Amino acid sequence: MTRPREAVLSLGLLALAIAVVAVAILSITVGARPVTIDTIWAAFTAFDPASTDHRIIWDLRLPRTLVGLLVGSALGLAGAVLQGATRNPLADPSILGIHSGAAVFVVLGVSLFGITQLSAYVWLAFLGAGAAMLVVYSVASLGREGATPIKLALAGAAVTAAMQSITSAILLTSPRTLDEIRFWQVGSLVGRGMDIVVQVAPFLAVGIGLALLSARMLDGLSMGEDVARSLGQNVGRSRAIAGLAAVILAGGATAAAGPIAFVGLTVPHVARAITGPNYRWILPYSMLLAPILLLGSDIVGRILAPPGEVQVGIVTAFIGAPFFIALVRRRKLASL
Repeated sequence: MTRPREAVLSLGLLALAIAVVAVAILSITVGARPVTIDTIWAAFTAFDPASTDHRIIWDLRLPRTLVGLLVGSALGLAGAVLQGATRNPLADPSILGIHSGAAVFVVLGVSLFGITQLSAYVWLAFLGAGAAMLVVYSVASLGREGATPIKLALAGAAVTAAMQSITSAILLTSPRTLDEIRFWQVGSLVGRGMDIVVQVAPFLAVGIGLALLSARMLDGLSMGEDVARSLGQNVGRSRAIAGLAAVILAGGATAAAGPIAFVGLTVPHVARAITGPNYRWILPYSMLLAPILLLGSDIVGRILAPPGEVQVGIVTAFIGAPFFIALVRRRKLASL
């Protein structure tokens, strides 16, 4: 890659970072009770506990925005890592069954053991995400061709359907469980407090670090397993590291905000269209583009049905579904 091209991409990253800050400020200002920039500045520099606006900013808007930033970055990176590790343009935490696996373990934990703390949700989501990904990859690897993109997508669809059936069966027969997780299940940032940020951030930080460090391995895998091995790369270890990063990121994001679809699918393709096939650029671009999409969708959801809200998982599904249809109609879908 030439130096002028790298300079342009670096400027693009800087522009995206500024856009992330802008959408975060917008997320704090927009809502049922609008607040001004001056009020936000006063809340940070001269907090007044008696001010309703200041309390709204610190207790509701700021934690919600931070959760949106963390979850968006995690989902964007998880999708990019999965697409690179599997060479599958359809790879995404929701399509490969990771979201549904995390959801079914959380539902089982609430239904069978009465678990209601987010700290427990995180571990249940990790276990479910890891189990679902292991099952999907094992099923797709059966046969001579191994885990081809089409077989991964079909295995993921089958596992997702099975997990969703289990989740639905539990929720239909357990009103207590349904009441406990109904907003979590559709994917939402509403009501997320600073305690959620504190509990999930360490896990996502580890996942983000692993994902960014896997860029060179993903570049090797993108050239095919034989070429990667000829370059001295341990393909199995590379995929294990990438898979671990994706499970941590998708599991942590699902625990914090519930299963949010299409962010991990759409954002890496947008990043790839901007940067080209180099994962050294695709990963940071995905990490910055995804929170812009997620927080932007959350803001749109607050505006669509005042004084109520449309949950962010529903808005991203409306945005992502047309993109998914366009993607599967592309000719070069078989591999990355």
